[in-house]
Amino acid sequence: MPINKALLGLGLLCAAGGAHAAGIERTPSTYPNSPILQSVTLPGQSQLTYLSGILPDPVDPKADKDRVHAVGSTEEQTVVVFRKIEAVLAQRGLTLGDVVQLRVYLVGDPAKGGRLDFDGLQAGFRQFFGTDKQPLKPARTTVQVAGLVLPGALIEVEAVAATAPNN
Repeated sequence: MPINKALLGLGLLCAAGGAHAAGIERTPSTYPNSPILQSVTLPGQSQLTYLSGILPDPVDPKADKDRVHAVGSTEEQTVVVFRKIEAVLAQRGLTLGDVVQLRVYLVGDPAKGGRLDFDGLQAGFRQFFGTDKQPLKPARTTVQVAGLVLPGALIEVEAVAATAPNN
């Protein structure tokens, strides 16, 4: 292996904060300052972990199903959801730096006339990805949906985390 590729690989490994991301190719978005990637390519034999949709916490988990409501703005709910994702990943020895793909479902915010609060999503999202502490970014799709299973929830997120095989 040429020395420049070895050094690049070492730099990617160090930037990721661990061996999990070594060998995973992350292609930046073509949009300046984007918090997401254009694509992610995984080497053969990568281990994938799929997380089911994660919702914000209900105000009262014991309340009637029709009465349970999530509270807070899109940004506040986004932060809660990514903290929950972080905790689920930690149980498996993974971090947010191992996340390679996200599907984000947003409900139109009643406080914004039913419009999708993309800026709120971005403000919450940028606290977890592309930061000095966690510089890696995932590929992501964001769509607006009519509703989610938890009344009052403005966001649900599915995640895919990957670890590359040891070389």
